[in-house]
Amino acid sequence: MGIQEEMNKSAKISKRSLESQAADLMREDIINGNLTPGTRLVETTLAKEYGLSRGTIRIALHQLGSEGLVTQVPYAGWSVTELNDQDLWELYTLRATLEGMAARLAAERICEEGAERLREAYQQLLALCKLGDLKAITRADLDLHKLIIELSSHSRLASQYQLVENQFLAYIAAANRDFEPESVGLSHAALVEAICEGESDRAEAEAIRNITGFEELR
Repeated sequence: MGIQEEMNKSAKISKRSLESQAADLMREDIINGNLTPGTRLVETTLAKEYGLSRGTIRIALHQLGSEGLVTQVPYAGWSVTELNDQDLWELYTLRATLEGMAARLAAERICEEGAERLREAYQQLLALCKLGDLKAITRADLDLHKLIIELSSHSRLASQYQLVENQFLAYIAAANRDFEPESVGLSHAALVEAICEGESDRAEAEAIRNITGFEELR
């Protein structure tokens, strides 16, 4: 990694908690694929790269560990979590359950304002897909699904989703790498339409259909 890139990362550190900011930057590198599954994470190396203390990096790693993005192996340190077939199946089925239920509830409870917000989020995703920025597309993709969670008006569902949100983000990022950017946006059309039209059965089915099968990520 070059000196300029290291400086750019250090420049992103501002007034927020240093530990949280360090976690944000490492999370971004993991989701973007800059830190690949299985990569060993050495505190001293990361501290130098981000211009922070080892203590700050250690706390950030524990935060990412609680999100399931990194794994601590006794006597071996930290590494980026490698997802086996069971992990991929669990994330797929969990997404299908939560997002399918959210889409059904959102369709049942949709109002004019909610439909407008959903259409705007969808148009934002389409616009980013045309630009081809995978990082921005992935964020907008998750944001669209998070809005559907919000529109479900199910606070406990939203709380459970938030616990695994970053693992879902990594799943979405991995899935989107295998598709043409514009197809990512278009694949959400039927889901958005079903919710806005109040078609709950169809909305649930489209939400599940929209999720890339875990077999395709193996």
